[in-house]
Amino acid sequence: MIKVGDRIPSVKLKHMTADGPKDLTTDELFKGKKVVLFALPGAFTPTCSAKHLPGFVTKAGEIKGKGVDTIACLSVNDAFVMNAWGKDQKVGDKVLMLADGNGDFTRAVGLEMDGTGYGMGKRSRRYAMVVQDGVVKTLNVENPGAFEVSSAEAVLKAL
Repeated sequence: MIKVGDRIPSVKLKHMTADGPKDLTTDELFKGKKVVLFALPGAFTPTCSAKHLPGFVTKAGEIKGKGVDTIACLSVNDAFVMNAWGKDQKVGDKVLMLADGNGDFTRAVGLEMDGTGYGMGKRSRRYAMVVQDGVVKTLNVENPGAFEVSSAEAVLKAL
């Protein structure tokens, strides 16, 4: 598993644009920026939709006020699902919705979760990290089934 002080691996993610899904490399996302990246098991799932993403939408101004350039939400879903979920959650430009459709990033950082018992396949664990110029500065990984250390409030305290 990735840890504080490690460099983010170079991986291709997807995000939705007005022209359709586009690639976004982790190098482009993190280079020269302070980024809060939070990940969750799935779009439209209960805790993710009721608490995790809404917290970052609500607290986006406070988080960006602490010098954060980008707040990004990542899930092992496709760009179409992440876009639809962002619209459903009224994210606007507060949170960048990132698709790790094949789980490449999630595997590369060692934060994969096996949800096959729930019919979900391989997904991301729930976590939040602060990344400065491609280097992990804080990493808060949840225990299975928990939602405590990766919330927007917890990230604000760490900034």
